[in-house]
Amino acid sequence: MLKKIQYILTCSLFLYQVHAVALEVGERFIFDHVRLLSGHTLDASQLKNKHLIIEVWASWCPYCRRQNVNLQKFFSKTVNTNLAILTISVDKDPVTVEDYLKVNDYDFPVAMMTSTLSGQLGKRRGIPEIYVVDPSGKVIQKDYGLMVDADFEELIRYKK
Repeated sequence: MLKKIQYILTCSLFLYQVHAVALEVGERFIFDHVRLLSGHTLDASQLKNKHLIIEVWASWCPYCRRQNVNLQKFFSKTVNTNLAILTISVDKDPVTVEDYLKVNDYDFPVAMMTSTLSGQLGKRRGIPEIYVVDPSGKVIQKDYGLMVDADFEELIRYKK
């Protein structure tokens, strides 16, 4: 009986660790829908044949503040293309995020981090963090830390 309990605990610990590990290149990011701060819902069906760029960020992060300037410019260039952008704020208060967006005149799509999204993305090494997901849901690129305008220009290749 003791061996069975040890086995169950070991398996449980292994499964817990798998979910705690960050999503990496080659793995899949699959979701049904994400509720945006705008009140709209980003549905997975809207992303058919599109690459998805996900940025995880926070309003209090100085690197995110610099990166979001470039992200907004990039977002403006990719509207109505085969590229979608979803940003996920790890801030605790949505009002703080809404104020941040308003003050900076940002209109890229923003969702708040939820336990579901956190479980799908796994543990982060830091923020900001960027994922590029292909139309099949496979992560094909992952970067963390500040991306400058030239880095975003490289991402433009995914809009084709």
